[in-house]
Amino acid sequence: MHKWRRIWREGLAPQLSSAGLRALQSALFNDDIRLVQGVTCFPPPLDLLGKCAVGGACAIGFSGWQGDGLTRIEQVDAYFVHVCDVADAALHEAAGCRYFLNWFDETPRAEMRRELLAEVNLALAMRTRNAA
Repeated sequence: MHKWRRIWREGLAPQLSSAGLRALQSALFNDDIRLVQGVTCFPPPLDLLGKCAVGGACAIGFSGWQGDGLTRIEQVDAYFVHVCDVADAALHEAAGCRYFLNWFDETPRAEMRRELLAEVNLALAMRTRNAA
């Protein structure tokens, strides 16, 4: 298994709400231009822009923004940091999230969307099965 997948499955996906995963699922399926690569969020998380509305976000930020109702840059940035910190602790690996984040940022968009959509679908299916 590729390391990014293990990081996603064991560290990141468990930290995201079902609503967040569904929002990400829709964005991946529909190639939503607000799902951006190479940055955590847009505009960038600078102090000056913290109160600004979010215009785009990476996979993690997008799930908090569109799934959990976060609206400001400072909220999405704090959410991103929290999810990564908790995931790293769960994985027992400092900065372990970087394997997923690097893959997400560097993989051609069509490939990233296809592969991550399969992972999001799997995470949602597992939650449904575990709830039954």
